[in-house]
Amino acid sequence: MTHITVKVCGITRLDDARRSIALGADLLGFNLWPKSPRHVDYETVQSIVNVVKGKAVLVGVWVDPDPEEVRYSLEQIGLDLAQFHGNESPDDVRPFFTRALKAFQVDESFDPEVLRPWKDAWGYLFDCASPGLHGGGGQAWPYERIADLRTLKPQILAGGLSPGNVADAIDRSGATILDVCSSVEARPGVKDPDLLESFFREVRHVQEDS
Repeated sequence: MTHITVKVCGITRLDDARRSIALGADLLGFNLWPKSPRHVDYETVQSIVNVVKGKAVLVGVWVDPDPEEVRYSLEQIGLDLAQFHGNESPDDVRPFFTRALKAFQVDESFDPEVLRPWKDAWGYLFDCASPGLHGGGGQAWPYERIADLRTLKPQILAGGLSPGNVADAIDRSGATILDVCSSVEARPGVKDPDLLESFFREVRHVQEDS
């Protein structure tokens, strides 16, 4: 049976963090970019980390951050990984490479060579190419575009994953690590318990059938 790893992103509340972990989340994401509708402040993140540290991998999500903020979050708050969604260069992120997750927007012209300068990063996240946005905007995309990537790094599939399409997305992409956010929300930053449970139920079905 293939284990499907799930990252629940956009966590802003302790209740949602606990529920996600109870359902089987392996990673939790906290959006620390102030312009995000799911932005959460450092004090709130710290209060959640104090409760769930060690129960899931905790990921800070940034867009072109001040390196000192990243360092503080990893060393003082206790986050495990740093996810970069902006125009950061490999040199910008190099001090954090062993704990860095770099996001790439994938369109029809996506060239796997763009991964080469990031070969020492912890892993990659692939999302829908959405001009003007630093994420995929919750949009599904041709997930098969990453099916033949040749890398041993963790590869996280993001963008429009929902209870209704997660099985197909896994089949088309070959991904075993998923990032879910907007499709399991009641509103930005607040998870819907029923949708969250439905998503994990579909993931379990895929695992049982593999």
